[in-house]
Amino acid sequence: QVQLVESGGGLVQAGGSLRLSCAASGSIIRINYMGWYRQAPGKQRELVASINSGGSTKFGDSVKGRFTISRDSAKNTVHLQMNSLEPDDTAVYYCNIGALLSSMLSEFWGQGTQVTVSS
Repeated sequence: QVQLVESGGGLVQAGGSLRLSCAASGSIIRINYMGWYRQAPGKQRELVASINSGGSTKFGDSVKGRFTISRDSAKNTVHLQMNSLEPDDTAVYYCNIGALLSSMLSEFWGQGTQVTVSS
């Protein structure tokens, strides 16, 4: 089984910054990708950013140029640096990974961490 521990959420004023981290542990052979999604009240869950084992990244259109994502493969950790935060960034942020366990690639989700941006 895999455990994802998220940290770094909180309350920040518009224009401020936050850094989210997610550490994965368990019977992991290899992590293929790590990333973050978010879900605001009344809206669908959407991709924020992801990074694969080769270092290639993807970003949601609304965060391009403001957010960066990085991973520490040795520690199975992914970080999301969020700058120039806006009230529309308010949401629950979920860590997401695709990991190889035994012979099967599976997807896992964190429990979510609240990010609130005040105007």
